[in-house]
Amino acid sequence: MLNSILVANRGEIARRVFTTCRAEGIDTVAVFSDADANSPHVREADAAVRLPGNSSSETYLRGDLVIAAAVQAGADAVHPGYGFLSENADFAQQVQNAGLTWIGPPVKAIELMGSKVESKKMMADAGVPVLTRLDPASVTANELPVLIKASAGGGGRGMRIVRSLENLQSELEAAEREALSAFGDGTVFVERYIETGRHIEVQVMADRFGTVWTVGERECSIQRRHQKVVEEAPSPLVERIDGMRGKLFEAARLATEAIGYEGAGTVEFLADDRGNFFFLEMNTRLQVEHPVTECTTGLDLVALQIRVAAGQRLPAEQPTTRGHSIEVRLYAEDPALDWQPQSGAVHRFEIPGAHFEVLTRAGIRVDSGVETGSVVSTHYDPMLAKVISFAPTRDQAANLLAKALQRATIHGLKTNRDLLVNILRHPAFLAGDTDTAFFDTHGLDVLSRPIAQGRSEQLSALAAALADASSNRQRARVNAGLPAGWRNLRSQPQRKTYDDIIVEYSIGRGGLTCSVDGVSLDDVELVEHTPMSVTLDDRGIRRTFEVHSYGSAVFVDSALGPVRLVRAPRFTDPADEVAAGSLLAPMPGSVIRVAAAQGDTVTMGQPILWLEAMKMEHTITAPADGVLTELNVQQGQQVEVGQVLAVVGEEQA
Repeated sequence: MLNSILVANRGEIARRVFTTCRAEGIDTVAVFSDADANSPHVREADAAVRLPGNSSSETYLRGDLVIAAAVQAGADAVHPGYGFLSENADFAQQVQNAGLTWIGPPVKAIELMGSKVESKKMMADAGVPVLTRLDPASVTANELPVLIKASAGGGGRGMRIVRSLENLQSELEAAEREALSAFGDGTVFVERYIETGRHIEVQVMADRFGTVWTVGERECSIQRRHQKVVEEAPSPLVERIDGMRGKLFEAARLATEAIGYEGAGTVEFLADDRGNFFFLEMNTRLQVEHPVTECTTGLDLVALQIRVAAGQRLPAEQPTTRGHSIEVRLYAEDPALDWQPQSGAVHRFEIPGAHFEVLTRAGIRVDSGVETGSVVSTHYDPMLAKVISFAPTRDQAANLLAKALQRATIHGLKTNRDLLVNILRHPAFLAGDTDTAFFDTHGLDVLSRPIAQGRSEQLSALAAALADASSNRQRARVNAGLPAGWRNLRSQPQRKTYDDIIVEYSIGRGGLTCSVDGVSLDDVELVEHTPMSVTLDDRGIRRTFEVHSYGSAVFVDSALGPVRLVRAPRFTDPADEVAAGSLLAPMPGSVIRVAAAQGDTVTMGQPILWLEAMKMEHTITAPADGVLTELNVQQGQQVEVGQVLAVVGEEQA
């Protein structure tokens, strides 16, 4: 019987495990970095221990500090969550050496699967189909494209697709740096890259008495930078191909038994549209996307992990599945700008749904590590939440999830919400035609377009202007009782500018007269407006728009979709202007490498420097041919978003 569990992780992951612990009557212990001092997972724990520092390497990756915290807080077990030390065999052994229960697989199993290179050799010997490893020194043009992959980790870090032999060495070096930073191990390997593969994985659960469950499969083919974005159970591909599920389950069972596995794990495969599949890796931990399996089986996988770790048997009969579940990862990032991660304050965050619960009927589940008032740090992954739907059919699950995301209130950071909704409503997705090239096939620029466009955006901008006018009127010292924007006589209309949208309006005896970007909206009637809510009658259809402002940022929420606007200043501050050719930091981060010097002649697209932010490398390149007239940073320097890193000027004749 386990009485107190420390979760060696943060945010959403810790909250997920805590939810099960509370339901099982088990005390919870959190660890937290200085950057996470105000995180919800710290408040929710029965006890919390500080790990001094901010970066992962100073805190959550310090196994000695985590174990010391468990001993200090009186915990009798450690749950690693997913990520950080969850697949670190040395850490698992140290937990056990400290007299604590390790809620995870045997140390030997972690060691065997910890190296993707060695694990593939073992799986081939066990009869599991695998892709052949390539020698980087002998890769030929006919074998391109190839995939470079970190041996020790996951989550898309340390991975590169290489389509040109001349780029192979530089991409190898970049992957090694990224893998070393993320996992403490820079080992990478190369294999053939399947352009339009399907990422299929099997959830397994095993006990120490030899019982192995294959608890359904998941499809996770839609990915960005080799990191999953949309996950679902069951797989549309497996549903279509007779006999594929049985073969997948048998391969997963062989893999699990070959290493004497215990607890929850995932065997991942890359499949083609004909049903052929190849072993990728085995994740010796719980997966980020485990909620879709929970919703389609009714299982609490964390509870099963705890019971197996405590020495209990699994029932001989594994559970059956029902319905369909889809999960999307809501990130603070801008897909249209090369997935640029965002950091900063979350002003308001509301997604209606059951939090961390196993759904038993059609609905929405939300697993999140942030809430209203949280701050997204540059030190960790920018995921805000996993939003999960469950329904009897796949179409219903997709519709439920798309609507929940569209109506969610998310103020503050730019997110990938519009992208997710567009994916869920795309005909190819609804037809089950998903693969790892989904964004390339259907166009990231198209998929990342705002949900609210055209008239929807115009009405939202009008609502923002009317709410602003109402706010100004409430603060007025003279004639405060008059309606905002009121004119007794015909006069020049009021004008508000948001981004590049110009709203002109006036309110008189004849009602509302308005236009947006010169397009008349005189068929729109104003019903009511306050500083935070505007109701409009649009050609006989009444709509309410909720408006919230935070400085110059304005967020408008309605059934038409969310619209984010930036109120243009009346006057431009000369101090805000930057020289032509300036390279601005797209995000807060650290300069990890500089490849040019002031005075160098550079060409358009040439790398100038590299930033590391949220565990990923970002290359800053020259915007045009010219001379590097300014270089304002050096290796190791921390920079803020918008900071001028360098300036490329015209080459003098």
